[in-house]
Amino acid sequence: MSAEASGGGVGSDPPVVAAAAGGVCVREEKAGVSVCAGVSVCAGAGLASSKYVKLNVGGALHYTTVQTLRKEDGLLSSITAGHAQVTIDSEGWVVLDRCGRHFGLVLNFLRDGTVPLPDSTRELEEVLKEAQFYRVQGLIQHCLTTLQRRSVYEGMCRIPMITSAKEEQMMISTCRKPVVKLQNNRGNNKYSYTSNSDDNLLKNIELFDKLGLRFNGRVLFMKDVLGDEICCWSFYGEGRKIAEVCCTSIVYATEKKQTKVEFPEARIFEETLNILIYENGRSSGPGGVALLESGMSSSPGNGQSEEEGATGGGDRRVRRIHVRRHIMHDERGHGQQTVYKD
Repeated sequence: MSAEASGGGVGSDPPVVAAAAGGVCVREEKAGVSVCAGVSVCAGAGLASSKYVKLNVGGALHYTTVQTLRKEDGLLSSITAGHAQVTIDSEGWVVLDRCGRHFGLVLNFLRDGTVPLPDSTRELEEVLKEAQFYRVQGLIQHCLTTLQRRSVYEGMCRIPMITSAKEEQMMISTCRKPVVKLQNNRGNNKYSYTSNSDDNLLKNIELFDKLGLRFNGRVLFMKDVLGDEICCWSFYGEGRKIAEVCCTSIVYATEKKQTKVEFPEARIFEETLNILIYENGRSSGPGGVALLESGMSSSPGNGQSEEEGATGGGDRRVRRIHVRRHIMHDERGHGQQTVYKD
């Protein structure tokens, strides 16, 4: 039931009392848009007769046309047609109680009929939820098709090969995951190898492949065959180097120097587990700090030496673990010292 109320200034339209869903509320006609003094009103013919619409989606303000919102028969089209009840503030903004993070993407899809989707699977699923809420069928299908296509590729384990130092720096700094890099360059050696070095080098490569499969999707594994080290593992979190395990050493045989490659499997696996605290930005938590400190304070295993570079305070230091440099035979002279390669 509705009735006209007397009053109002000269030349102004009188306020109209209309039946709303929750009872009776008073509203005025301002610039062709119904503005209600209550909590919510039916948009009615105000938006239907307007050319432009002002939308406030979770604090994100968008200005678009009624024609754009009517391109798909969904919630936004119903709002402009007056078939859905919405809240309109005193300034004429249609208030939608949704997160406005992805609404611009929904709006661009209505404008263009297509839109680039986020690379992150999580963000893509968020876009899908918004498309389902606004009932934009074209965007829903676009998201589902992309998710299905990506699920095929994400089942694969892809390990990038570094081509330059600039590319390596960019990949590490932009990656949100922890990073493990194996530097493997057998030809970078001016001495002969010991008898077990080739076997240990292959074991390091095999462990790298196994870790890549085990932590696929959680850790980014990359390989470098152009660096200066023969066999060296580097571990990164939040864009900076956390630890390094060097597996090569210079040793003395009876008559000549030789290069020895070690396989510190336990230490490599430990450092790989340590950088998992940087997964999803969890390094700031108390558990992450405790695990990091335990890894830094753990004593090196047999045949290993550990040094910490003073690149910063606390956990900003880089753990550099080098295998000990062994003497191959007991024929070395008295007082001859083991040589360590820094």
